[in-house]
Amino acid sequence: MEAAEQTIVRRTRLRIGLFVGLTIGALLLLAGGISYTVLVRGQNAQIQRELAWGTAHGTIAGPPACSWIFEYEGTTVHTGANPPPPGFPLHDALATVAATGATEITTVTRDGTTYHVRTEARGDGVVQAVFDARFQLSDRRHLLLAFSLAAVVGLLAAVLTGMVVGRRAVAPLAEALTRQRRFVADASHELRTPIAQVHTRAQLIARRARHDGAATNLEDLERLIGTTRRLGEIVDDLLLSARLAAAPADREPDPPVDLTSLIGATLAAEAERAAERQVTLTLDTPAAPLPVPGVESALRRVVGELLANALAHTPAGGRIDVTLRAVDNVAEIVIVDTGRGFDQADARRIFDRFHRGAGAGERRFGLGLALLQEVVTSHHGTIEAEGRTGRGARFTVRLPRTRSPGTTGRASRIRNLRMWQLGAGT
Repeated sequence: MEAAEQTIVRRTRLRIGLFVGLTIGALLLLAGGISYTVLVRGQNAQIQRELAWGTAHGTIAGPPACSWIFEYEGTTVHTGANPPPPGFPLHDALATVAATGATEITTVTRDGTTYHVRTEARGDGVVQAVFDARFQLSDRRHLLLAFSLAAVVGLLAAVLTGMVVGRRAVAPLAEALTRQRRFVADASHELRTPIAQVHTRAQLIARRARHDGAATNLEDLERLIGTTRRLGEIVDDLLLSARLAAAPADREPDPPVDLTSLIGATLAAEAERAAERQVTLTLDTPAAPLPVPGVESALRRVVGELLANALAHTPAGGRIDVTLRAVDNVAEIVIVDTGRGFDQADARRIFDRFHRGAGAGERRFGLGLALLQEVVTSHHGTIEAEGRTGRGARFTVRLPRTRSPGTTGRASRIRNLRMWQLGAGT
């Protein structure tokens, strides 16, 4: 498994583990919140029942140190044997209930505890019952502590369990991705050999047909050669696309690529073909080398494909201008042709896979240009297209002259492009 796939699998496992852990942790917190709410309501209800009993019967069944009864008769307040806490009884509440006869229930928080107070008229006097809820508050704190510890332990256990579950869940997917990549690579490799053999035999038969002078057979053979060439290009594109999607292992960065030399060699290789098609090629490059970080075979494929595309769609007597220049920290490659061009509305979509614009004919608005965009993007660059129907096309490739921050010392998709030499025939 490649490095990036391993990273994706690890991240997926971690996400599954965190999701499971957070879900279980949330459930524990929800259960703890419900339990705490039920406990608080139950304790408050019990306290109110104790206070109601106390005001009605003059005594509370709770602990003596936590409950007090005060009887108010006019101006005199009678207290029990148990000394009350400071501030009690609440004289204002006693006077108010004595005047209105309405029961008053309140709470007072002081000295680190909460006092529940019920003041109620009874006969000719007023009774005030006070309950100290310090033990109930202690029970609540203990419950919160217990649930907090249980939530933390449960969360950790859930994360570990989730990671184990995630490992088992993601393993088949990772294996499937590995098998898919291996299948594409193996299939492309196996297909390239018979296609190359058919192409070679067709060329041999075509040479013999030229000597025999059979024009009809020669035309059919030329079509066969063109078909096998296109099949080979499709297989190469599929292989390159699969390798682009796969991530490389860490290795030393590639040496800089001299675009001046690369473009010059590419145009020299196409000079004979351009002469046969009666198309004029011009080249404008700096006198000095113009290096960029990248993979030479991949960048050669970009320039070669764009140049081949221009040659294929430029009629006899046409012209193709190739310009290389340095603009600040960017190397800019511009290829302009006087061919059939394309509708500017397709300028963005021509880089979509298998897109074919209106009136495109045989122009490769599909996997080829999509792959070129992937190559340029992998080099942290951009590619743009401009065109007018019947007035030619212009492709501009911009590549950074320095490596983008963060790419040194880690796996980068660009490094895997070195393996394109098999697919690009370089």
